[in-house]
Order: sequence, then structure tokens, then C-alpha cells
Amino acid sequence: MAPRLDADLIADVLGGHVDAYGVLVKRYQDAYVRFAVRMLGNRDDADDALQSAFVRGFRALASCKDPNRFSAWLYQIVINECRTLVARRARRERRFVRDEDELHARPAPAEPGTVGDLEEIQRALDHLDAEQREAFVLKHVEELSYEEMAALTGANVSALKMRVKRACDRLRQLLDPARSYS
Repeated sequence: MAPRLDADLIADVLGGHVDAYGVLVKRYQDAYVRFAVRMLGNRDDADDALQSAFVRGFRALASCKDPNRFSAWLYQIVINECRTLVARRARRERRFVRDEDELHARPAPAEPGTVGDLEEIQRALDHLDAEQREAFVLKHVEELSYEEMAALTGANVSALKMRVKRACDRLRQLLDPARSYS
């Protein structure tokens, strides 16, 4: 039996069969989790953002103008929730005094091909500004085209290309063992 179309599941949800929304969420959850973890740096924050996004999506489901593009519509909500969490975190962190030595401390490089490499990459991603991190993750982790990215983020293609280029340049700088974080 072929999987049901998003539009059919949405019609079911709007008709009162709310369990159909779980099918929609489950269908796209892996991609959204991957994006949110890369954007936010950890699974707990990603789970918070996704829970909020899924609730918002459920409440606003009737406003999804093109049910056949539900995944892109919900992706926009996920992106906005991640942006909101990043902004909230930045405001919170500005309120606290940091130990600058601790902030710039860098652990010893891990052996190539280990989990440590992924942790180092995530730490470097965390040092990017939110727009660059978002563009980098959408392009190189989610493998979206610039046109798809523009549709999701509302930014124009040339701005997205510049963000991805700057993100790549900054990541090269951060991941070069001869340099320190700055």
C-alpha cells in the first residue's frame, strides 16, 4: 500500500482525525531534527524548538495554502523556531559575565575519523552567526538548492550564496589547527 499523500493526511487532521498529524510529523522528523541539532548545537535545544514548531504547525495547519508542499511549509516553521531560540539564547548569554579564557579554550584535537571530529565541527558551527550557520546547514547538510533555501528563508539567492561562502571561510579558519578560535 502506497503511503498517503500529505494533502490527504492534512484533510484528515482538519476533519477531526488529529492522529494523522503524527504521521505527517514522523514522515519529516528526521530531516528537521538533523537541521535543528546543527542550528542549535545540541539535542535538548533542538527538541525544544521542534516541539514548539510541531505545536505551531498543528495549530496553524488550516493556513497551509498548498498541502502538497506541507514539508516546506513546516520547515519554515522549524527554521523560525530555531531562529527564535538562537536569539533568546544570545540575549540570555549577554546577561552573564563570561570567563574569556574558558570561552576561548580549545580541547586537544581528536584522532581523525572519530566522534571528536564531529564535536569539533559542531563547536565551529556554534561560532558562526545564526544566518551563516543556517545557510551552511541548509546547503551542505540538508543539501538544498539555493532556490529551495530562498523559498524557506525568505532571503534572496545572492545573499544566501554569500552567507554560505562566509560560513565556509569561517569554518576553515576555525577548524585549522594552526589557528585559535577568535
